[in-house]
Amino acid sequence: MCGGSLTCATKTEETSLGQYTKQGSITCWRKICPLFEGIGYGSLVVVLYSSIYYIIILAWAFLYLFNSFNAELPWATCRNNWNTETCVAFDRRAGYLNWTVAENATSPVTEFWERRVLNLTGSIHDLGSIRWELALCLLLSWVICYFCVWKGVKSTGKVVYFTATFPYLMLAVLLVRGVTLPGAIDGIKFYLYPDPSRLSDPQVWMDAGTQIFYSYAICIGCLTALGSYNKYNNNCYKDCVYLCLLNSGTSFVAGFAIFSVLGFMAYEQNTDISKVAESGPGLAFIAYPRAVAMMPFPQIWAISFFVMIILLGLDSEFVGLEALVTSISDTNPSFFHVGHRRKLLLLAISVVSFFIGLVMVTDGGLYIFQLFDYYACSGMTLLLFAILQSGCVGWIYGADRFYDNIVDMIGYKPLPLFKYCLKYVTPVICMGTFVFSLIKYTPLKFNNITEYPWWGYALGWWFTLSSTLIVPLFMLYKLSTTPGTLRQRISILCTPAEDLSSNKSDKKGLDLLNLSLSLDSTVSD
Repeated sequence: MCGGSLTCATKTEETSLGQYTKQGSITCWRKICPLFEGIGYGSLVVVLYSSIYYIIILAWAFLYLFNSFNAELPWATCRNNWNTETCVAFDRRAGYLNWTVAENATSPVTEFWERRVLNLTGSIHDLGSIRWELALCLLLSWVICYFCVWKGVKSTGKVVYFTATFPYLMLAVLLVRGVTLPGAIDGIKFYLYPDPSRLSDPQVWMDAGTQIFYSYAICIGCLTALGSYNKYNNNCYKDCVYLCLLNSGTSFVAGFAIFSVLGFMAYEQNTDISKVAESGPGLAFIAYPRAVAMMPFPQIWAISFFVMIILLGLDSEFVGLEALVTSISDTNPSFFHVGHRRKLLLLAISVVSFFIGLVMVTDGGLYIFQLFDYYACSGMTLLLFAILQSGCVGWIYGADRFYDNIVDMIGYKPLPLFKYCLKYVTPVICMGTFVFSLIKYTPLKFNNITEYPWWGYALGWWFTLSSTLIVPLFMLYKLSTTPGTLRQRISILCTPAEDLSSNKSDKKGLDLLNLSLSLDSTVSD
């Protein structure tokens, strides 16, 4: 709840910036405060990393979708060539609820994920070969994303009308099914009554920060790019508040659907809920398919569920790609807005990202996937950008000035709390969390057990530093190339652009001045 309130202010800030400046995530900072233009470039790197690795989830979902057309769902039975001797289809045994389960017993849904989809190698040093089924699914994902975004926000907006509403129907179905399963109440209790001692673990705070920042799409330039397409008088403040409430409410309700199924899985396996499914992508590809397999006509529900997963993934991928293309094309509109150059830019981004993503559809691809997830789009990176953004807008550009800009756009005054969140609450909380996590930092371990080799951590820190170091390096570059004394340079680089939209009172004053000058000219004639 605290994070939702904090990020609602940041969400409003970024959307308002785009709407006010009519620029993408790079050029908007150039107009607000040129010294902090590096924030735009840094966030662009983050959203590029995000687009490269997030679409792998779509490839997994497509593979599940194609397997859903079988006469029997392959993750509902142990009669497949990838299953081991320890595989047990618990719900297919007579009296399975009173049956003693062996300690090393595994479910068919877990084995389908680990042995059929991933076929994970035994060592991080061994990436294995490319899994061509997944590679083709990845190619299909990029082709769909490209043709949904290639005409800009007009085509993306039409697609989102369907992709954003259909998942709610499936969520309702899975929720009703989940809460009626035996053991569901234990899963819901586990969800609603967390362990307070975990609050001392910095990784919990980082995971929470990453989730809420990524869920709200803040500090990666997406909201600024999308906001730049709004009309000047659009009520972005109300839009952001309603979207934040809808986002948080959906996440809260979805938790019941997830943990009710986890409770049942723990019940049937006679084990603790925390051991049923690991956190991360496996949760969506283990818990939910398990619930679908227990429904009547499971193939129909499986197809519907994975279509929902694909639509949700496409929504996120649309936003990232649109932000990338908008931000880059806004840096030189006279070049990119001519002919099909914008479409060619999108094609180049898609092709390069596809080839980089191939490393994550190898046998050991999940090792690289987790490096991207932990370092490239981590809470630490996003927290740093949140601190820089709030400091720039709240203190250098001015919270009062920005507040007046919003009032001028929407026609009324938002809650004054917005100014104080922007100026004090956001930077203080983000700075505290960032420092705490930095002090208590622990390197990534695969499945919290296996350590990565030195090159894995080097690659991970490259992901982090390649985005964050752009900000100070760009500051030094701008200071070194701007004429004048150091004080004059800082003053010039902290001054907003003169061509920013004038507010209504300024426009009225200019109109009166022009009228007065014309009258004087008439009298003199």
